[in-house]
Amino acid sequence: MNQEQGYKQKILIADDSEMNRAILTDMLENEYHIIEAEDGMQTLAALQTYGTEISLVLLDIVMPKLDGFGVLKVMNQRHWIEDIPVIMISSESSASHIDRAFEMGITDFISRPFDATIVHRRVVNTILLYAKQKKLVSLVADQICEKEQQNTLMINILSHIVEFRNGESGLHVLHIHILTELLLKQLIQITDRYPLSHSDISLISTASALHDIGKISIPSEILNKPGRLTDEEFTVMKTHSMRGAVMLDELPIHKNEPLVKTAYEICRWHHERYDGRGYPDGLKGDEIPISAQIVALADVYDALTSERVYKKAFSHETAVRMILDGQCGAFNPLLMQCLRETEMTLQEELANNDRPAYANQIDMETIVEEMMRHEELASSERSLQLLEHERMKYNFFAAMSNEIQFEYIETPSMVTLSSWGAEKLGLPETIMDPHHDSRILAIFNEETLQDFSRAIRSTTPADPVIQYDCQAMLDGTSRWFRVISRATWSSDETPQYLGAIGKAVDIHEARLRFNSLLEKTKDGSDAKP
Repeated sequence: MNQEQGYKQKILIADDSEMNRAILTDMLENEYHIIEAEDGMQTLAALQTYGTEISLVLLDIVMPKLDGFGVLKVMNQRHWIEDIPVIMISSESSASHIDRAFEMGITDFISRPFDATIVHRRVVNTILLYAKQKKLVSLVADQICEKEQQNTLMINILSHIVEFRNGESGLHVLHIHILTELLLKQLIQITDRYPLSHSDISLISTASALHDIGKISIPSEILNKPGRLTDEEFTVMKTHSMRGAVMLDELPIHKNEPLVKTAYEICRWHHERYDGRGYPDGLKGDEIPISAQIVALADVYDALTSERVYKKAFSHETAVRMILDGQCGAFNPLLMQCLRETEMTLQEELANNDRPAYANQIDMETIVEEMMRHEELASSERSLQLLEHERMKYNFFAAMSNEIQFEYIETPSMVTLSSWGAEKLGLPETIMDPHHDSRILAIFNEETLQDFSRAIRSTTPADPVIQYDCQAMLDGTSRWFRVISRATWSSDETPQYLGAIGKAVDIHEARLRFNSLLEKTKDGSDAKP
């Protein structure tokens, strides 16, 4: 590979036909560095070797050793499909095969024989789309990080007020955050008993700053008493956990936010103990939310190793030994294991106490990537990918919202609806062979579809846009729609019709008002002598 090739983006062509690979290579090698694989196993080996250095995979369905679907399965299992786009290339254009490929995460489908212009355009725009998507992830991560910093700053200011009144150093909240995060990360390494995501860990760690907010209502003479509290004073002190929970529960707004709900759990139950001997509710075992269990352990450790008005600080070794020996109450055995296994890193983490108490940029990007993978966002992400197949399509749709947007491809015959449009019509987002699909024919009758098809095919590359009014059945009611559509043509010397993109807008009420006005005008004309 020469120096010029070293700066080219890599495309992996996976096809058992040497001729097909040669044709695609000839189309793309001037702009891209081509890697070839002649079967599914070689494809996976190349993906393993190059990883995200590969900008795109052109993947055949029928290959020896492991077919294209087998490759897609592994790419999904290893999450490669999230970072490396795949365009399926095949002469196998049955609806079942294409549907299955899209369900497994491909970005586009190109049928053989290849059209050089179409291949080049779709390759360029797919790579561009994924580059934009990665940039979007980075931008969203920055925004989340900034918002998280602002939220945490306000929480820490409030918590510091409580600490200041309590005569503490101001580092307690930061220490609790660090310990909580460290113990939670260790917990998910040793057990799947508590299904916590990275965002859950960030949420609990942030909410931990509010664990002692109830102390703001405790009289200062009790809160800062240098000697041992009397039984009556200790009874008052113990009310801080419930008082903090009540404060959060009585918030006029936002009390149903996940952060506030988690903070409520921590405030109320971080003095409960695993054997049921804690307060205020005497919960035991996993009746205590894991968020409160973690903060309870972190709180005890930091209290032991910090100087207070009523005691000197214990050493790290002494504090750990006291907790593990049960001198500070009973804790979840799994959390005790976490403490033992992180004992060597606790001091180092806490020594670096100028570390920000909010999730760092890497954590934010992890959260964003989880969001992008989340099932509820999968359909909208897929729609974005389909809408950005070509720059022209992207520009055409960019200004539209809350309309029935569609894309029709002639070969293989397929219509793709925007998420909003699919929901409006009660249809799936991708429908193969739409002209013969009973679900579409129940909405737009066959005559309407044929009229529209004739109208769009009568356009030219120079004048590709049409406007077409028609009726559609929605929820058993006939409504008027205006379809504005643009035909797509190949750039061949003799342009070939490829399909259409467009939108359908509900004009039913406007049509009825127009007809009513027309009738009134007609009646008025007839009444003249």
